[in-house]
Amino acid sequence: MLNLKTLFTLNYGLYIVSSVSKDGKVNGMIANSVEQVTAEPVRLAVTLNKESLTHEYIKQSGLICVQPLTEKANMIFIGNFGFRTGRNFDKFARISHKLNKEGLPVVTENTAAYLILRVINSLDLETHTMFICSLEDADILDASVPTMTYNFYHQELKGKTPKGAVTYQK
Repeated sequence: MLNLKTLFTLNYGLYIVSSVSKDGKVNGMIANSVEQVTAEPVRLAVTLNKESLTHEYIKQSGLICVQPLTEKANMIFIGNFGFRTGRNFDKFARISHKLNKEGLPVVTENTAAYLILRVINSLDLETHTMFICSLEDADILDASVPTMTYNFYHQELKGKTPKGAVTYQK
């Protein structure tokens, strides 16, 4: 018997994934599909819905900023990146951030670290794309608070899974 509820036993982090367009616009989104896939050389995989604006910007620039959320992040902060599109809303307008040398936004609140990635390959997964990336730059921003897991988001914050998410189930 195929019980899809077993997928909820897998644990994930919760991340802001952002990028920059070819004309310098920035966008970010909440994702739970980031993982390190090799150690030497360091490679990470980031899987995103093809309909997202961030996906579009990654395809243009080949650059990604991944930032693990801390447990200090509340639903208002998460909702800023997770429950509306950047096509008609500036997600960074009221969020503390800085731009790195490539123009990628690095959020300076409620995040534990930043990882700057360069796309070296991609895999078409029909509704999503898995970007395989090299690690270009990274640093710790706040090691004093635990990073947020998807379980914490659901259990403690009572968060929901949006339709475009990798883990969405009807």
